[in-house]
Amino acid sequence: MQCNRARRRIGMLTPSSNTVLEPMAMEILRSVPRVSVHVSRLRVTEISLADAALQQFDIDAHLRAAELLADARVDVIGWNGTSASWTGFEADERLCADLERTHGVAATTAVLAINELLEILKVRRFALVSPYVGAVQQRIIETYGDTGYECVAERHFEERVNYAFAEIEDVRIAEAVRQVSSARPEAVVIMCTNLRSAHLVAALEAELGIPVLDSVAAFVWKAVRLCGIDTRAITGWGRTFALAGPLRTEHDRQCVDG
Repeated sequence: MQCNRARRRIGMLTPSSNTVLEPMAMEILRSVPRVSVHVSRLRVTEISLADAALQQFDIDAHLRAAELLADARVDVIGWNGTSASWTGFEADERLCADLERTHGVAATTAVLAINELLEILKVRRFALVSPYVGAVQQRIIETYGDTGYECVAERHFEERVNYAFAEIEDVRIAEAVRQVSSARPEAVVIMCTNLRSAHLVAALEAELGIPVLDSVAAFVWKAVRLCGIDTRAITGWGRTFALAGPLRTEHDRQCVDG
C-alpha cells in the first residue's frame, strides 16, 4: 500500500492569554517532523467561577474559533484548555461532537485526553496541582469525584489571572508535585495548559515513581494518536508518550510501520 507521508496538522483552540502551550507543544513534537501545530484563539483572561469568567467558555466561542482553524485543513481540531475540569466533562464531549460533525475531522481536548490516560493507567486515586483559586480547585475535585475518582491531595497557587499562570516558577510547581505525592496517589495531574510544567515531568516521575500527567503533554499525546502516529517516538517527556493505544486506521498503522 502506498502511504501518504504528507505533513499532519494539529489544530489547537487556545485561550487568548496562554503563552505556554504553543511553544511547549512544538518542543514536544520536535522529534516528529511530519507533524505541525496550528492555532486559533478565543478570549480567556480570568479563571474563576464568576459568571463572566464562565461565559468565556461558551461553546459558540469555540466553534467560531474552529471555523477559522478549519480553513488550514487540519487533521485534528482540539480545545487545548482545561475548563471542562470545572464546568463538567460533558462540555468537552459536546464540543468534540460538534467539531467532528461540522468539520469532518477528529477532535479532542486536554481534559478528555487526561481522562483517557487515567483510564489506561487504571488510576482512581490521584493528586491535583493547579494554579487556580480554591473555589475552582474544589469544583475540579468534585467533577472528578462525581465520576468515581478520589483526589487524595491537592495544591493550588490561588491565582485567577490566566496570563499569570505562565509566570509561576519551575521550583514552585515541582515542589507542589512533591508535596502531593506524599499522600501516595496513583498519579499526579497538573491541571492547566498555561502552567509551564511538561518539561519537569520526566525528572519528577523518576524521582517519585508515579505517573505525572501534564495537561499540554496529554493533549499532544492524544492529538498525535488521532493523526495515526505512534507516540513512542516522542521521548524525554515522561511515561505518557510510552502509552500506546490503537492507531486510528489500518492504513495509519502501515504508514507508521513502513
